[in-house]
Parts: sequence; structure tokens; C-alpha cells
Amino acid sequence: MKKIEAIIKPFKLDEVKEALHEVGVQGITVTEAKGFGRQKGHTELYRGAEYVVDFLPKVKIEIVLTDELVEAAIEAILKAARTGRIGDGKIFVLDIHDAIRIRTGERGSAAI
Repeated sequence: MKKIEAIIKPFKLDEVKEALHEVGVQGITVTEAKGFGRQKGHTELYRGAEYVVDFLPKVKIEIVLTDELVEAAIEAILKAARTGRIGDGKIFVLDIHDAIRIRTGERGSAAI
């Protein structure tokens, strides 16, 4: 089993969700986040005063899935989230040792 964590632009969430659904991903967790990478934020003007926006709004998607679905899910996220501009985000893939469904006690792949 693997866990995919993807940090994407908020306006791409619906497209990514649909793309993941099409490849067979059944459940995702979405968290609103703020952060910056190489772009280091930007400056904005408000009522004549310039200020720096260090942390940009992002969305973090977390998915735990079987090894067979990992590459399809990664490709789906890449295609749906890409704008071609700086700040498109990152995808991280982690190993999952075990998963347990609290309601039934099922473990491993059966729990996801």
C-alpha cells in the first residue's frame, strides 16, 4: 500500500477529484493549507500600501491505495493539476505499513 500526498492549487481540486474518480480511487482526504515553494509568495497592493503574501493558499490531498493504482493516480493528478506555471504543486509517495478500518477491524488492503 502507498499514500499519495499532493499539494495543488485550490481551483484545480474539482478537476483532480474527477480524474482520480475515473481511475478508480474511491476515497480522498482534502485539507486546506498555506505554503510556498520557490516562488516565495508575492507582493500585493491594498489601499495604497504594499504588503508581502508569504503563504499562498493550497490544497493538500491525501490518498491511501493499493500498489496497483499508484501510477494511474499519479498520472491523473499530474494531468489534472498542471497549469504549466510556477506553484503547480508537488506529489509525494510514501509506503504504508498497515491500515485498519476502525468500524470493522479489517486490516491491510481490505481496510482501504
